[in-house]
Amino acid sequence: MFHGRRGCDPVPRVNTKIEYWYGEEEKRAREKEHELCYGARAIGWTLFIISVLMILGVGVIAVWDGFRSGFTFWQFFLRFVLIFTIYKICDMALIDNFLLLKFHFFQHYYPEAAHVMEGRKYGFNIVSQLLKLFVIFPAVSALAAWICTLF
Repeated sequence: MFHGRRGCDPVPRVNTKIEYWYGEEEKRAREKEHELCYGARAIGWTLFIISVLMILGVGVIAVWDGFRSGFTFWQFFLRFVLIFTIYKICDMALIDNFLLLKFHFFQHYYPEAAHVMEGRKYGFNIVSQLLKLFVIFPAVSALAAWICTLF
C-alpha cells in the first residue's frame, strides 16, 4: 500500500493550471523568456560556438605539436595539466570573481539570480571549481596523455 511522503496526500491531485507544478523561481524564469535585446540569443550561440571551436583548436594543436615533437607521457601530461589549470584559473578569476562578485554583470541582466551570490566573498561554486582543478583535470590529463602515447 502506498502511503506517500509525510504531509502529502497519497493520491495525486490534478490541476489544470501549469503554474501549480512550478515553484516561484521557475515561474519568474519562464516569464523572462523573451530576449533582452534583439539578437541576444543569436549572439550568445555564436559566441558559444566560437569558444567551443577555440577550445577544440587548442586541444588539436597541443596533441599535434606533441606528436611532432615526440613527447613522452609526462610531457603530454604536463602540457594538458597546464592548459586545464590556466583555463580554470582564468575562469575563476575573470568570470567568477570579476563578473559575478565585483561587477554584478549577470545579476544586472537577471536580477532573479542575485540572491545566489549574496554574501559571497569568493567565487561561485568554489568547492566544485577546486574539485575540477585538483582532481578531475589531472585525471583527464593523465588519460589523454596515455591515449596520446599509444599512437
